[in-house]
Amino acid sequence: MKVAIFFGSKSDTDKMSKAADVLKEFGVEYKAFVISAHRAHELLAETVTQIEKDGFEVIIAGAGLAAALPGVIAGMTTIPVIGVPLECVTPGVTNGLAGMDALLSIVQMPPQIPVATVGIGNAKNAGYLAVEMLAIKYPELKEKLKAFRKKLADSAQADHVANI
Repeated sequence: MKVAIFFGSKSDTDKMSKAADVLKEFGVEYKAFVISAHRAHELLAETVTQIEKDGFEVIIAGAGLAAALPGVIAGMTTIPVIGVPLECVTPGVTNGLAGMDALLSIVQMPPQIPVATVGIGNAKNAGYLAVEMLAIKYPELKEKLKAFRKKLADSAQADHVANI
């Protein structure tokens, strides 16, 4: 069980680390890469080829602005890609779109090259989606996921009455 996490800028580390936190919680091995689809496309292609050889089964890719990274990766591999649209916080770059540009760039992939897409900045959900994908193949992970969901349901049930 291995997941690769890609993001195009070191400034996205804090946001994308939330996906890693979920993977750690479920005991899923991961490796993270900071590679720009625009500035280092050859390195990106080499890295995607290597992770395929190394047996990675899901890719999480976060990007802002034009958000090409998830789509470019999806075009290079048949490994499922989960895109995380990110709000741009690059110093010197003005972006009043609050991540909507990235969301639309990722979710509007051309036919035949899909990218699963989570909400803006929601790398945590990308981690959970990767766990769900892997749980199809790994029974022990499926059991952990079931236990996690039961804990969520139990917590919601305990909190269903509000004291206001």
